[in-house]
Amino acid sequence: EGMALPQRIVVPPGKICMDWQQRQRPGAGLFNLGNTCYINVILQCLTHTAPLANYLLSYEHRQSCQQRGFCMMCTMEEHVRKVLCSPASAILPGAVLRDLKFIGDEFEYGRQENAYEFLRCTLSAMQRACLSGRRDLDISSQETTIIYQIFRGFMKSRVTCLSCQAVVDSYKAFLDVSLDIRAASSLTTVLEDCVTPKELDQKECFRCIKCKKKAAASKRVTVHRAPRVLTLCLERADQRTGTKISKFVEYPEYLDLRPYMSDTSGEPLLCCLYAIVVHSGDTCLEGHFLCYTKASNGLWYKMDDEFVDSCDIHTVLGQQAYLLFYAR
Repeated sequence: EGMALPQRIVVPPGKICMDWQQRQRPGAGLFNLGNTCYINVILQCLTHTAPLANYLLSYEHRQSCQQRGFCMMCTMEEHVRKVLCSPASAILPGAVLRDLKFIGDEFEYGRQENAYEFLRCTLSAMQRACLSGRRDLDISSQETTIIYQIFRGFMKSRVTCLSCQAVVDSYKAFLDVSLDIRAASSLTTVLEDCVTPKELDQKECFRCIKCKKKAAASKRVTVHRAPRVLTLCLERADQRTGTKISKFVEYPEYLDLRPYMSDTSGEPLLCCLYAIVVHSGDTCLEGHFLCYTKASNGLWYKMDDEFVDSCDIHTVLGQQAYLLFYAR
């Protein structure tokens, strides 16, 4: 909304395939070299993100890459191919560990870090790699990379004057959505609360463009444009107490985004769960990360570092999930 059309398209939408182009066994496990489980789970979830894996396996990026030195896209191309095509039961994500400082300044080898932060930094590093050598791209064109076309969506914030009903809309892009689960028992109740209009606090002064004065107002946030892959973070750290929120929050295998969209009319907008990240431990500052991913063969697997074991959807849906990955 209000954005200029891109002058160039980095990756045509038609090249993005949401279904696996190759059916094969689950990927190899990843060795833990000491507090690297937070890296392993994100690498496994991204490796099993079908549209991203399809693109990386095509080697399309490498054929046109102009990056000198470290390139996160080339690193991920090599990693995904190694994981999905290697006959080994487990491999070492050596290239990622070697170049950790280029992915994010805050990551230090051997120190336990947060999987969510590593995901955000990895996607940012991949986006930078997609734009390397493309200095001539305008802002709108920069948003047509494979990373943004898969993971990027838009939120709409509508502020309504409670006096005259005038509205002001604004839009914000996102690559993931962080959700407060303190008062929630299920993902759907969290999302319903998110889209419920809330009266603005007195401190949030709203000056109505129609009334020409400060007025009471309500604010409603909705998903305006859904991404191809929706990444949700269920906040497990209580910001007030610093303790971990360990309760179970129910989440579905199939999520209909339509009730949470700006336009709630029309066909259901179904997303299918394909990966989750779980944190085990008493506090958020320590513990262990593992993940569950759906392989290209349609079966679910528990991936705990180098160990990859088959499981069923009931096991997956019974976890204290930290990160949820849904694909349209």
